[in-house]
Amino acid sequence: MAIRLGLGLPQMRQYGLGRDVPDVARAAERIGYDSLWVFERALFPEPATQGLYGVEGLPWPDAYRHVADPLVTLTLAAAATERAELGTGVLVAPLHVPFQLAKALASLDAASGGRVVAGFGTGWSLDEYAAASVRPFEERGQVLDELIGVCRAVWGPDPVRYDGRLTKVESAAVGPKPARPIPVLLPANGPRAQRRLVDHADGWLPVGMDADALAAQWHRLRELADERGRTEPLRTVVRVNAEYAPKPYEGPDRRPFQGSVDQIVEDLVPYAAIGLEEVLVDLQSTPRDAEELKDVAARVYEKARAAGV
Repeated sequence: MAIRLGLGLPQMRQYGLGRDVPDVARAAERIGYDSLWVFERALFPEPATQGLYGVEGLPWPDAYRHVADPLVTLTLAAAATERAELGTGVLVAPLHVPFQLAKALASLDAASGGRVVAGFGTGWSLDEYAAASVRPFEERGQVLDELIGVCRAVWGPDPVRYDGRLTKVESAAVGPKPARPIPVLLPANGPRAQRRLVDHADGWLPVGMDADALAAQWHRLRELADERGRTEPLRTVVRVNAEYAPKPYEGPDRRPFQGSVDQIVEDLVPYAAIGLEEVLVDLQSTPRDAEELKDVAARVYEKARAAGV
């Protein structure tokens, strides 16, 4: 059975939000993509107080200077499509008030006929936390725990009740309800996060890496699920941040998913043997405009399917 393929929606500076998001979403659905995804980047600090992902000296990509709001982007795509799932890959949970985010996602799921997939993470940018977080950076795991709990409560039957540090609901009707239970996915980069995923989430949403390393992490997660008595299967969606170039990238320093369509597909092929359900390919950073993005997305899809992905 072929892996499901998802596509990242255009959120960056070279795209027109109101025009290009619906256009690319409709095109992706016609091409055959199973899902459409957004990510969150709240700001671009100048100068940066830390490197990308918190790694000292690693520069932030210039494309992060302009990233459209993920829920606005996803709403535009929802209105333009009928079939594709609509995923957040990921929302930085502590940048959101839990109750309000839970209600927004429920409303979007109800409006789209049950197509939302909620990917949550804790983030890493101290600058984003300083600007927008509901609690300090050191409490990011606690905020994510509460957010998941609030979502489960708000999405569940009325009356909704929740007694948390950030959220207190005595007893209330909260609608609309999602059209179906919204899956919650987490990246889970460390032992504590992996336990949170196994105990409280529906699936795993890692960033693409070497296929052998990814397979090893997936094996460990399944072992952990067995150890902790989980009986429900874990859904898997791998986020691939591709850097497309019209010509093949030559040289020993080529990173995975960097280069031509053929090179990107070549890097996708080993994923088909790992037992993953879905790969989200985000191609938006390097195309000049929506027309080029649609063309590249179509060629990646066609060649990936031809290669057995």
